Amino acid sequence: ELSMSGGALRTFSRCVTCLARIGSDLVFQAYPDKLELHTLNSSRSAFASVSLTRDFFDHFHLPADAYADAAPSSTPLQCSVLLKSVLAVLRTPTSAIDRLNASLPNPQASKLEFVIHCVSGRKKTHRISCSAESDVQTLALDRNGFPSRLAIRPRDLTRLLSNFQSSLQELTVIATEPAARLPGVDDGTGGKAVELLSYIDPTKDDYDSRLHTQLWIDPAEEFLEYEHAGDPVDVTFGVKELKGIFNIL
Repeated sequence: ELSMSGGALRTFSRCVTCLARIGSDLVFQAYPDKLELHTLNSSRSAFASVSLTRDFFDHFHLPADAYADAAPSSTPLQCSVLLKSVLAVLRTPTSAIDRLNASLPNPQASKLEFVIHCVSGRKKTHRISCSAESDVQTLALDRNGFPSRLAIRPRDLTRLLSNFQSSLQELTVIATEPAARLPGVDDGTGGKAVELLSYIDPTKDDYDSRLHTQLWIDPAEEFLEYEHAGDPVDVTFGVKELKGIFNIL
């Protein structure tokens, strides 16, 4: 059971809108100290997660019997619903809502209940069917095993992406160790250890005529955090999903 209002409700609404740009299913995972929202796109190429601590809510209660057979720190109480159904609940303007309550009667419940208490005194009740178990519920990501980690402000990422064509569909990021640059060797990149470049399928007929953009970045100047150890690592991903995340939050 949880309840939220005011700024927390507006933030929650933006989070759900953001996740809806990635996938079609929303997984709620409740722990004693937080609520996590997850989604995964149909091609399993993009995953998004939002974590909200219990202090974020006006009221947050998890029944003690939810962990009768499992350790509370490892196994959450969870359910999966369609994102479009949650968006329909949040269609009421937040300025017209006094508070929003959400509850799952029991771990095996077939419906997740939302109750909107309007400023006008009206009350709207929505019951959303819990869908079949989603792949995202079993998705395991060992973040400690990743060789690279970076953090950047959304406005700075927007500025960097403005160097690329708006029609670009995929982007490649290459991470290297800043110390890997040989001293005294000027390769034109200086201390810039991260490279962004437009990815265009080399098998396409118009590959040579397309605009190719390459951008070297100094982590100390652009990122809040940057960690990388070992050999260079590159990853190519869809730009649409990335913009869908930071354009909302």
